[in-house]
Amino acid sequence: MACHDARRQVASSIVSPDSTTLSTKTDSLQTASLPAQIKSRTALYLDSLGLKNIREADSTIVIKLMYATPDNFTGEILYSDLKEAYLHEDALQSLLLAQQRLKERHPEYRLIVYDAARPMSVQRKMWNRVKGTSKNIYVSNPAHGGGLHNYGLAVDVSIIDSNNVVLPMGTEVDYFGAEAHITQEAMLVKNGKISPEERNNRLLLREVMKEAGFRALNSEWWHFNRCSREDALRKYKLIN
Repeated sequence: MACHDARRQVASSIVSPDSTTLSTKTDSLQTASLPAQIKSRTALYLDSLGLKNIREADSTIVIKLMYATPDNFTGEILYSDLKEAYLHEDALQSLLLAQQRLKERHPEYRLIVYDAARPMSVQRKMWNRVKGTSKNIYVSNPAHGGGLHNYGLAVDVSIIDSNNVVLPMGTEVDYFGAEAHITQEAMLVKNGKISPEERNNRLLLREVMKEAGFRALNSEWWHFNRCSREDALRKYKLIN
């Protein structure tokens, strides 16, 4: 739902006509001929389905896929070769609009994406971790068609400020518990489970996402669907 520092190399300003210089020039030519970035097999598969790379559409949206690291509810890396975030074109256009709406309100803020299109193979791994437990309400059952992530029509998202600090939302992303629910946030504030600031940040996130055409998920403040499950099953292609 990560930014990478660019490394700069400073070349010597002195050029001597010897074999070392010739070798350096040859190496430079070979390096220049390499592609800037080689896409993973999963990324190429998502490209083949017509899904769109979020960063290629808007580089100001921060990408930090939580399932590309162990920092998620499974404690495992589930995206072994995927660093890019993809969405169906319909969901992407809504996300771009949400980013625009957020900047109109707070020019110093940006959206940060923690998950987007998700192959069903990964969904099965997630389900196997929660089936038969009380946590199964937080993961869509693959046997029932999975969830909107499996169609490129859902996004896990939050807000980051100009100092690259994520706004506090009361819980971490991927937290399975009542504090992450959005249905009784006033009570959560009253009971000291989340702060008024954290609730206001959630409200801001929901406002811009809903204005852009997304639907909030009651059990996860960070999760937004572009359409209903019924529409996804009927109109869109599953990501295997």
